[in-house]
Amino acid sequence: MTSAIVPADLGFFSTLASAGNLSAAARELGVTTPAVSKHLALMESRIGVLLVNRSTRRMSLTPEGELYLEHARRILGEIDGMEELLGVSKAIPKGLLRVNATLGFGRSHVAPLISKFVRKYREVEVQLQLSVNPPPPTEDLFDVCVRFGAPPDSRVIARRIAANRRLLCAAPAYLAKHGIPKVPNDLTKHNCIGIRQGEEAYGVWRLASGRGRNVSTEAVKTRGNLTTNDGEIAVNWALEGHGILMRAEWDIQRYLGNGRLVQVLPQYYTPDADIYAVYPQRHQLAARVRAFVDFLTLSFTQQAAVAKA
Repeated sequence: MTSAIVPADLGFFSTLASAGNLSAAARELGVTTPAVSKHLALMESRIGVLLVNRSTRRMSLTPEGELYLEHARRILGEIDGMEELLGVSKAIPKGLLRVNATLGFGRSHVAPLISKFVRKYREVEVQLQLSVNPPPPTEDLFDVCVRFGAPPDSRVIARRIAANRRLLCAAPAYLAKHGIPKVPNDLTKHNCIGIRQGEEAYGVWRLASGRGRNVSTEAVKTRGNLTTNDGEIAVNWALEGHGILMRAEWDIQRYLGNGRLVQVLPQYYTPDADIYAVYPQRHQLAARVRAFVDFLTLSFTQQAAVAKA
């Protein structure tokens, strides 16, 4: 008796869903688009339900397709974990690794490290997707998400791979023309470059002073004539002298080092933005995930040591 669900279909459908359309899936699988369409049609015929809504340019999963995908990825992850436990794979990193990171940080820091990673681990295939906001940690769309701050969710593992903090900065030319803020409230008199990202309150900058029980935090409502959802654009505006910016240290440290940007209100503490690798608990046994997270941690540690030196 022929089974309605064939094991080989699980990986095929996971790739198809990640690719987003038939032609992209064909490129990933190294086959033609008609071959992908035929494979999908055979799957749906065996199961007896429609898994994908198709159109010329787009496709979307049906409720049955979403259910199939959820279980397919869980089963594939469990197979990887079982291979690790049994020593079948001999802990050699291999297979598909799906990585997500934010636009600016992913482009400038994560992508170059992936280039080095795949040279070291040639049996690993990496798919990197950059997004403005990190996906919900419980959605099984990626194997590893590189993000700022640990998610408050016990169903995932969040490993800190680098210390980071947000700093206020501006170009020397801007400060020479408009003056240097002395206290947080002085920021209300300056042009502040806004970044709309994540779920943080837009335009509200929180600065703290003191230590221990004596810490006091002041929330400042800023204003400015420039706003973007792309951190790299915001940094360029600050470099061009348009105003004061709050940005993660990893994104601006080279400009602080060469003097193109100057830290503003350095005596005040701004929110931490430590960098974390986030991944589902069931993926912690996968050699490719462990190797990638270890590689990121070591690389960021080395980069931080060089920057301090």
